[in-house]
Amino acid sequence: MRQAMNAGTRLTLDLWHPNCWAIEATERAGGGVLAHAIYDTPKTAPESVNGLFTAFGDTNREVEELLEEIRASDHAGEVLELQERFGRARDAPGNVVREFFLEYDPDDMVCPTLLRHGFVHSAPVRIEDGREEWQLCFTGERSDIEAALDDVREDAGAEVSVVSITAADGAADRTEREQRLDTLTPTQREVFEAARAAGYYEWPRGCSTRELADQVDRSKTTLLEHLRKAEAKLLDP
Repeated sequence: MRQAMNAGTRLTLDLWHPNCWAIEATERAGGGVLAHAIYDTPKTAPESVNGLFTAFGDTNREVEELLEEIRASDHAGEVLELQERFGRARDAPGNVVREFFLEYDPDDMVCPTLLRHGFVHSAPVRIEDGREEWQLCFTGERSDIEAALDDVREDAGAEVSVVSITAADGAADRTEREQRLDTLTPTQREVFEAARAAGYYEWPRGCSTRELADQVDRSKTTLLEHLRKAEAKLLDP
């Protein structure tokens, strides 16, 4: 009971651990993976687990190359793609998304180690550029977090760094603008901030769409798609 009363610290962790197919694939290809849920089935447990994931990227080619890297990983089983769910919705993690099930070895998972040391994930895990981003709640005293992270590092052979740490009600201290910016994907935020810095929204404009696209190293079409999705989220009442 005392532990539950003291719980309430939220963390964002940057994490790497060995034998992870998603980390390996995103090191070799663009785009990223969202990990939604892991579950056992009577046919495969305890030798393997299944997971629901989303591969995302800027283009169809980027996502297809990422899926090929996943299929080629020694740590991944068969990729079973699902019917498109996100479509072109504003909450999609990228311009192109492909959902899939995947079977793999539970010994390669870091989630049980995090749970064992008091870290409960509160959002889908995001994997890009060979790193995982975990949104977590810590169930113990805030003063115990560093020792618990050291245990995770040792038990999982993981590299872990704290990106942010706040009290559970810390979101209440954030401005409405900051909370809206948090709804953007990393690419949407990058493009939007670059546009603001370049004077794209000033009158007259400080740069053209083509100049901005060259600056962020994306095609004009892709740039406009990211900007429009970002603007829709920021303007949504």
